[in-house]
Amino acid sequence: MSPGPLVAVTGGTGFLGLHLVPALAQSGFRLRLLARHGTAHPVFDGISFETVRGRLEDKSALAALVQDADVVVHAAGLIKARNRGAFLHANQGGTAALARITRRVAPDAKFTLISSLAAREPQLSDYAFSKQAAEDAARREFRDAEAQLAILRPPAIYGAWDRQTLALFRASLYLVAPLLSEGKAAVINAADAAGAITAMAGPKFQPGCFALADERPEGYTLRALMNAAARATGGRTKLIRLPKALVLSAGFSSGLLGGFSKTPPIFTLGKAREVLHPDWSVHPAELLPREIYTPRINLALGFAETVAWYRQAGWLRG
Repeated sequence: MSPGPLVAVTGGTGFLGLHLVPALAQSGFRLRLLARHGTAHPVFDGISFETVRGRLEDKSALAALVQDADVVVHAAGLIKARNRGAFLHANQGGTAALARITRRVAPDAKFTLISSLAAREPQLSDYAFSKQAAEDAARREFRDAEAQLAILRPPAIYGAWDRQTLALFRASLYLVAPLLSEGKAAVINAADAAGAITAMAGPKFQPGCFALADERPEGYTLRALMNAAARATGGRTKLIRLPKALVLSAGFSSGLLGGFSKTPPIFTLGKAREVLHPDWSVHPAELLPREIYTPRINLALGFAETVAWYRQAGWLRG
């Protein structure tokens, strides 16, 4: 039996990567991962893959990563930084470098950029701006090979190993929790996001820009998400709607104070603007066609499984 196609992956040791690498391996792909540090992780037990040590700034490492690759999946990205320049350096610069070297070293490879739904509204935050800039960089590098480029825009991703949405589940156990917005947002379980990316790595690959979502691309209000989290945790929290000005002020203050910390905060003025944006739903015209991948995990099941994992891992009490 001939070996499966070779997929070169960045971001394989990140939250999404911990779901993506096993999904690709189970589908028969050969794997090569770019990693700054080691790749030892319980999720990778029993999975065979090649590791290239290096960063997105390392041209020789990128060339070694994509050499002879059939598919390149660029899932690495910065989700928090101190300023726009840092976001652009990682997200736009890293994407441009990888796409450029892929076109030179593996000119026939299909390239899938994992972007973000935030790229749809680049005026809201430095992060969103950098994600749209990364998409534009990929398009420039593949302007003569558009049929080889796909861009996937996931909404908020949740699931095992995720520390960002953990706050949602912890808040559901409080007696009183803040409700930051009445807007609506699509979400997707990490296993389904990984499944969609894996499907695009195979013969179902389709060029273009597509959004991901669970079975309800029209999304959920933040209130509905908080209530669903409470059902999963058994919490009985009372939600208190915060004024918009207070949410923006909190984001500004968090970002300001974060300037004195070792690591930048995730909640900033830009993130507050993202949270307050009224519509993060996915229009049917944006959606990845269901014939390529159909989500399998609904919100109730996904939240229940995530809470069970958090509690088993000791990340969530109560």
